[in-house]
Amino acid sequence: MYQVLKILNNNTILAKEGNNEIIILAKGIGFGKKVNDHFEIPPQAKKYMMQKNYQAKDKLKKVIDYINPVYLEIAAEIIKEATNKFQKVNHDILIPLADHIHFTIKRMDENIMPSNPFTYDIRLLFPDEYEVALKSKEIIKSFINKEINNDEVSFITLHIHSAISSNKVGESMEAARIVHESIIKLQTDLNMKIDIESISYARLMNHIKFLIIRLNTNEQLQMDISEFTKNKFPFAYEQAIRMCDNLSKVLHKELPESEVGYLALHLERILSSAFQN
Repeated sequence: MYQVLKILNNNTILAKEGNNEIIILAKGIGFGKKVNDHFEIPPQAKKYMMQKNYQAKDKLKKVIDYINPVYLEIAAEIIKEATNKFQKVNHDILIPLADHIHFTIKRMDENIMPSNPFTYDIRLLFPDEYEVALKSKEIIKSFINKEINNDEVSFITLHIHSAISSNKVGESMEAARIVHESIIKLQTDLNMKIDIESISYARLMNHIKFLIIRLNTNEQLQMDISEFTKNKFPFAYEQAIRMCDNLSKVLHKELPESEVGYLALHLERILSSAFQN
């Protein structure tokens, strides 16, 4: 049996089951209920465990005390889309995702829209997650008639990625930032134009994506070309070492030398293409 802790709206209840606080979403589930009522949930209801360790964006309050329940419904629909795509999705993103959307809309209403310089990189790193996140634009518009931009879509992409992998949102964002800023620095230092929409750049980002997966699954590359790239492309190898050192810090794992070798090869392709142009 569940006990009502708070009626959020007709479709959303904060309830207690044993020692756990649970958000329950179902059409009309809040209608006619009162705090402390005991009830059974219908089979079609969606249940989401409250994350006790989540730090709300408004640090002075609990998310459940300030967030409009419609954002919980929006987040639940996005999770549903993600589940249709990936099957196994960690539903713990409900509160962080709803909180993020809440503040996104708040910033839009205040005409404050921070840009995301890593949108293209995130799209290359996580194309399947980005595809789901694009649907969030339609979901948000259908609920509250507000349209988010593609920079916000990329932020939602990271939430979805964190729900299907062991990577935290911050780590994924940092990985994208490190790659992006490394390329920008090379562009500035060498006074050249690097095409981030090139096939070589897309291959680099794809390599970074699978590098992260390999680190999380303790999988090793079958071939080690580090000696070859170190001797053949010393400058690219040096840049790859720097990038891997920075990635290691944000991912909290040491990168094997074999990863440096392949990363150097991708960087060499990008640099060679830029020099030719």
